[in-house]
This record gives sequence, structure tokens and C-alpha cells, in this order.
Amino acid sequence: MTALFDDYPTGRPAWDEMLAAPDSPRAAYAGVYETLRHMTPEDLNDRVDTLSRHYVDTGVTFDYAGEERAFPLDLVPRIITADEWDVVDRGVKQRVTVLERLLEDIYAGEAAGIPRVVRDGVLPWRVIASSEHFHRCVAGLRTPYGVRIPVSGIDLIRDEAGTFRVLEDNVRVPSGVSYVISNRRAMTTVFPESFEEFSVRPVEDYPGLLLDALRAAAPDGTRDPTVVVLTPGVFNSAYYEHTLLARTMGVELVEGRDLICSGGVVRMRTTQGLQQVDVIYRRVDDEFLDPVHFRPDSMLGCPGLVSAMRSGRVTVANAVGNGVADDKLLYSYVPDLIRYYLDEDPILPNVDTYRCIEPKSLQYVLNNADAMVTKPVAGSGGKGLVVGSQATSAELDDLRAAIVADPRNWIAQPIVQLSTIPTYVDGKLRPRHVDLRPFAVNDGERVTVLPGGLTRVALPEGQLVVNSSRGGGSKDTWVLSDNRHIPPAEAERPREVVVLSPPAVFRDDEIRAQQQQQQQSGVGSC
Repeated sequence: MTALFDDYPTGRPAWDEMLAAPDSPRAAYAGVYETLRHMTPEDLNDRVDTLSRHYVDTGVTFDYAGEERAFPLDLVPRIITADEWDVVDRGVKQRVTVLERLLEDIYAGEAAGIPRVVRDGVLPWRVIASSEHFHRCVAGLRTPYGVRIPVSGIDLIRDEAGTFRVLEDNVRVPSGVSYVISNRRAMTTVFPESFEEFSVRPVEDYPGLLLDALRAAAPDGTRDPTVVVLTPGVFNSAYYEHTLLARTMGVELVEGRDLICSGGVVRMRTTQGLQQVDVIYRRVDDEFLDPVHFRPDSMLGCPGLVSAMRSGRVTVANAVGNGVADDKLLYSYVPDLIRYYLDEDPILPNVDTYRCIEPKSLQYVLNNADAMVTKPVAGSGGKGLVVGSQATSAELDDLRAAIVADPRNWIAQPIVQLSTIPTYVDGKLRPRHVDLRPFAVNDGERVTVLPGGLTRVALPEGQLVVNSSRGGGSKDTWVLSDNRHIPPAEAERPREVVVLSPPAVFRDDEIRAQQQQQQQSGVGSC
């Protein structure tokens, strides 16, 4: 026996997912716990080094404070039982379904008048109209197969009672699935014996699921759709993910300067000339996507893209304007929207939320800011978030002033002690807070939730912000199988085309600045 678990605290306010009490592992973790207890620190150090080398050698990196680093993967997995996952799976599907209904109501209804959800008094119009991600330029625009969210990432936490709760929705440009795939590959290499003992559901099916959904999104009448992944470029923090997904789906990775739009048709430059593009899986923010309708100085998108979408000759996924459903003020209405659209109770509850736009809630938040987590409604990647208990008096004063100046821009939530999992830190296993981002794919016929997801871990002691952009790491997420999982058939691969960049007539310094500016917005980061 080793001292890896010596002085490991249990009975804390946070729910520990492995240990219910000292030397008393929860049933799902019993095998992992025994394995860890019989390992020496030297054994673990060797495997930690192997994991790190594996990620450096394979180029699994992310941008942290302007520095490219190997993505930190902790060697202790997160385990979710089949019964627990059933709740997550049904809850995420319910959440995605209702957000699809909402977005269809907002954008299809806007062309003919006020959305039904507003007319019926469920959601105030000002919540929609005042969102910075509500784009009237796509009002009335319908997708060919009626799906605006082919890819989503729903962030979950477990509270002090171990209950899964939704923390936020990501239906614009959700990022992080590449690390789910890479984490599993690395863990299989370093801990092959564990996958022989545990029946863990696979995650390698994701590229095939995504490709099927994108091909299903092709404009009507397209028999052999050409799909591309649109990236902001090499200076984006998620560029590794863009390259991995393009490679594993067998499609082309393009930048905005590789595309030309004319006559309502989008084409890409290739060694064989221009080729029509039918589906664009974009990893570029709305504001940079089409300089005709959004930022006129953008060099990351393609002029005329929105018009091509309106002509029905190209599909962009995820749909433009989805950010209104990411708005954290709208998030607070989702339980009511589930009851309204689906006539069901929420399977996964929200975290209690105070809307600063409401006078009573505003006063409560101002009086209790030191005991709350306060968030800008349009923020992503943890940007702008303030944990009151960890803020200075000056920071809280600045926060209160910002809230008073623009209450629509803020929500607040009680500080929830995110669940903890043993994490290898300085030669011992210590509790660290985690969250979970399951990824869902909607192909128009069904919503499929990848069995696992990205578990992000806050590495500093007591830290509640888990984002990699704030120094967080990750864990491999093991969903235990009920032995009924059948991998889907291998997806058909479209023909390969070599893409050439156009002549170097672009201003590289300005392109790089825009790539980094999108990165700083937090959208598309994990």
C-alpha cells in the first residue's frame, strides 16, 4: 500500500465522486481505487511522464496566455455509471430539443411577426431583442433539414448532493471534443489493463456521427455533398481540434481566403480549379463570418455567405444567430421553455439564477455579491466571471458598478461547490473540482449524445473555474457500458480535394490579429 491517499479529505462540502468516506470508495470506483492504492508514486510519475510525452509527440496542445502547451490530462479517470449516464443522456437530448424549438420560433417567427413564445408570455421580447447575438439578417432563414444545432456542448456540474445540474449551454461553436478523443487514445496507451477490466463505452464514433449530420444538412437535391471545416486559422486556440476533425472526417480544412462566393454559390480553390461547397462546418464566430453583414473588416470569413445561405445553395453549421440561445439571461428561462414547448419537467435542473435585469434580484445581488458567482451574459470560456468569495473588496466594488451600469449584461448564482475527483498533484492524490461537457449531434432524425464528454478539472486547490484558458486540465470520462452499445456503421467518406491558398495578397498581420481577437472572445474555447 502507498501513501497516495494519505490525508485525503472527505466529508467536505463538495461531493467527492470517488470516496464517500476515508477508505470507502463508491461502487463504480472500487476497482480504480484499489489499483491506485497498490501503485507507488514512482509508478504514477512514470505514467504521468508517458502521458505528457504522448501529448507533446502527437501535438495535442492548447493556447494558454499566448503560449502553446501540451493539454494537461490527469491520469485518474472520471467514472459515470450506466444509470447516471441515462439521466445525463435524456437530459441533454431534452435540452437540445427545446433550444431547437426556441431558435426556430425566434427566427422563423420573426419574419412573420413576434415569436409564439413571446406572444404567450413565456419569454419577454426584450430578452431576445437585447441579446448581442440576435441577428435579424438571418430572420426567416430556414435550414434544409430543420436543424439549427447539429453540434452542441451542454456544460454540467454535480452539486453538493451529487445531482447533475446544467451550468450553461453552448450551441454556437462548442469546442473540446478533440480532447475527448485524444484523452481516450492516450489513456488506452498508458493504461491498457484498465480497459480490459472495465466495460467503457467508446468515443471514437464521434467523427462519423458528425459527418453524417453534416451530410444530412446539405441543401435539398444534393446527392454527394462536399463538406468543409472552416477555421479562423493557426492562431486560434482550438486549431488543433479543427485539424483533427477535418482529418478524421476525411474532409477539407479551409480558411475564409480559400472560399469564393458568387451567384449565391460558395466554391473553394483546389488544384483542379474551383469546386462547389455544400456544407460548411464553421469554427468562426458570427461576427467574422460574412463582412457584408457583420464586421466589414473581417478577413476570416467569406463575403456573400449569408446571401448564399438564403439562396439555399449552401448550409452553414451551426446556424448563424444561435448565440441568442447561449445568452446566460435566456438560460434562466430554459426550465420554463421545456414546460412550454415539450410539456415536460426538466430532467436536468438549472443552477439557481438571479436576473440582474429584475429590480428585486438586482438589489439582492448587489447586497450579496461576495457570496455569489457573477457572470456577464454573453461571456464564454470563463471570461468576466467573478467568484465573490475569491474577489477583493476593490474588485467587488468594480463589479457592482458594472452591474448597475448595465444590469441586462449580468446574472448571478449562488456559489456551488462543484464535485471533486482525486487528481494527481505533487506526488499525492488531492481533491480537485470538475465539470462535464457532453457533446450532442443532431442529424435531423435523432439527437445522439457522445457517451462521455470533456471532464475539465481546476488544478489549483479550491479553484472553481475549470476552463483550460484559466489553467485547467482534463480527465478521461468513462461511461460504463450496459453492453447494448452498437457502434454505427462507418460513414461514407467524400472524395479528397487538395486545397491551395490563394496568392499572398492578404495582410497576414491583420489576419493574425483577427484570429487572436476571436480567440480572446472565449467563443470556441474550452
